[in-house]
Amino acid sequence: MAGTAIRRRLSWQRADVLAVQREARRAYRLSLRPPDWSGHLPGQHVDVRLTAEGGYTAQRSYSIASAPQQPGIELIVERLEDGEVSPYLTEVLRAGDLLELRGPFGGYFVWPAGDGPVQLIAGGSGVVPFLSMLGHHRATGGLRQVRLLYSARTFDDLIGQAELARQPSTVEVTVTLTRGAPAGWTGLTGRVDARLLAEHTIPPAQEPEVLACGPTGFVEAVANALLELGHDPIRIKTERFGATGGP
Repeated sequence: MAGTAIRRRLSWQRADVLAVQREARRAYRLSLRPPDWSGHLPGQHVDVRLTAEGGYTAQRSYSIASAPQQPGIELIVERLEDGEVSPYLTEVLRAGDLLELRGPFGGYFVWPAGDGPVQLIAGGSGVVPFLSMLGHHRATGGLRQVRLLYSARTFDDLIGQAELARQPSTVEVTVTLTRGAPAGWTGLTGRVDARLLAEHTIPPAQEPEVLACGPTGFVEAVANALLELGHDPIRIKTERFGATGGP
């Protein structure tokens, strides 16, 4: 059975595109129905492949935004001006099309086992795997304490606003905007630094499981600050991507 599962993950399949909807200023949500899908863990990702008429292929990895309890899967793609794949996925792809994908992949950066506190820290589109984790937490009626610190450029860049607004009482969401806030904004502003982490995350004395995701520079700065604050390095997991699209 394990060998069959591995072959499924490694095999490309053509998923039905059910919808493509704008999620934020530069991000779109893709709703997909793969014909052969055995489920995923919150935090896992898939590979997406585009093939041109001449045979040239380009592929990228995207975190799954939907909880395992939902039918099909959802991806959130941030459009990069110089990207090979994201412009097609956000501007050309339509409902009724087929999209090549394989997966899910990843077993390290996933929702932690146990019932202890969990601290999530996201920069920009790094919030996407956390949407899957929070959806799973909500669907399973989890009682563990969860906090999310989410850094985005502007209010219009916020991903998953509707989902983040309907979290249970065990989940606390804190948002900071780094490049200006709209009139009437009552949340935080400024980049995530040691002071912000000390004031708006679960303290190290409570031994939280910490997951940080975002651009490389953001994640490295966060991880270093967490260590300085006294967090156990064994309890810190990170996932990072290129410099574009950062908070």
